[in-house]
Amino acid sequence: MEIYVVQSGDTVDSIAESHGTSVSSIIYNNQLAYPYPLAVGQALLLSSGETSEPSYPAWVNGYAYPFIRRDTLNETLPYLSSLSVFSYGFTTEGDLVPPTVDDTFMIDAALAQGVRPVLTLTPLGPDGNFNNFLITAVVNNQEAKDNLLANLLATVQEKSFQGVDIDFEYIRPEDRIPFADFVADVRDYLAPYGYHVSVALAPKTSDEQAGLLYEGKDYGLLGEAADSVLLMTYEWGYTYGPPMAVAPVNQVRRVVEYAVTRIDPAKIDLGIPNYGYDWTLPFVQGSSRATTVSNLEAVRIAVEAGVPIQFDEVAMSPFFQYEKEGRLHEVWFEDVRSYQAKFALLPEYGLRGMGYWQIMRFFRPNWLLLENTFAIQRP
Repeated sequence: MEIYVVQSGDTVDSIAESHGTSVSSIIYNNQLAYPYPLAVGQALLLSSGETSEPSYPAWVNGYAYPFIRRDTLNETLPYLSSLSVFSYGFTTEGDLVPPTVDDTFMIDAALAQGVRPVLTLTPLGPDGNFNNFLITAVVNNQEAKDNLLANLLATVQEKSFQGVDIDFEYIRPEDRIPFADFVADVRDYLAPYGYHVSVALAPKTSDEQAGLLYEGKDYGLLGEAADSVLLMTYEWGYTYGPPMAVAPVNQVRRVVEYAVTRIDPAKIDLGIPNYGYDWTLPFVQGSSRATTVSNLEAVRIAVEAGVPIQFDEVAMSPFFQYEKEGRLHEVWFEDVRSYQAKFALLPEYGLRGMGYWQIMRFFRPNWLLLENTFAIQRP
């Protein structure tokens, strides 16, 4: 497959003719909607005449909530190695709290397509936010921890999960070692039954990195404790921050370069975002709030506004500005060019694979590019 960037005057028909491919394949590959308008600067994934089997093996995980559309889930599963169901919580006594929406259909669909369903464990409080008090209460209390371990095993067995992913955020610095011990305990407890245990890591670039997201995550200890890790290499551009790329590849690379000095690269999955943000300008710290947009929605906004899509060659990310109701907006999102830049980091550093946050919206160009780049692993 090849990537083509739309130029002024291009149409789907003219691109198909000049590249020796079919109009229908361009429409299908890129999920174009009738009457197939294009934006200057839009990246299209084109099918070429020659095919070859990709050789680099990659584990591909996708996170999803139980309210995912069933057609979206079924379209995505063929490209996944594992599906992380988000999420299961817990109480201070170690009792497991299941999702409010039944996740059985997700587990069944994953198993039917040979994909590993994974229970994602999070310390989400009643308000839906990460609660580090819950973490402290359990990782420092043997009775609560034992109860949580027993409940995890019972639930995994009852619901036919094949692994557990531990996604704890805002861990207190004083809980750094107890948390790593907890991850090791989960792995040791579940290993005799053949269950895989992974842990999500905030995107650090040094041992001394300050901040509540980072100080409680010890890359070296957690890399030893878990079977695999996910680097959460996204959210540089985020809801309450200034306009910028969600996952600028120059920043992602810094995290990977640090991670491989502390963790076996064969255990590392690279976090990849499946979304973008739309900011209303001017950005005002403390009051501005970006809106989440899908990658397809971002392109549609550019087309409707009649503005060109630009590409930041440092962040390797597309962006554009447009006006709506007298206000200037700035949008950063992902396309096949930004994904290709991230994919290149896997063989460069010998990484195990990647994990998508999240798969709630289907973006076919990404999955076709991934399938064309990697030999997707199966359990």
